[in-house]
Amino acid sequence: MSTLSTHVLDTSTGRPAEGLTLVLEARATGESFLELSRGVTNADGRVKDLLGTASKLAPGVYRLTFDTGAWFQSRGQKGFYPYVQVVFEIAATDEHYHVPLLLSPYGFSTYRGS
Repeated sequence: MSTLSTHVLDTSTGRPAEGLTLVLEARATGESFLELSRGVTNADGRVKDLLGTASKLAPGVYRLTFDTGAWFQSRGQKGFYPYVQVVFEIAATDEHYHVPLLLSPYGFSTYRGS
């Protein structure tokens, strides 16, 4: 079973994105997803218990949804993307998966980290 982490950085300020709400979901059947957990990023831009009650993830397709619109609005900014969804697949059961998000009001980037 695999572990998962994320880290959100606001590239427009060079600081972690504290207070950003995100949801972790697993693909159930077809294109439907089942919510596994939700959290809010801390001062370091991370969610301490991202997996919630599940300590590991089985192979499958997962989705992280970041509520970027509300986060920018809470800072008095207007962003172009109301939310960012990152869909990824866990294949290796013995690896750690890190899905960081680099964010600015008019763009974002992600990659598989370590």
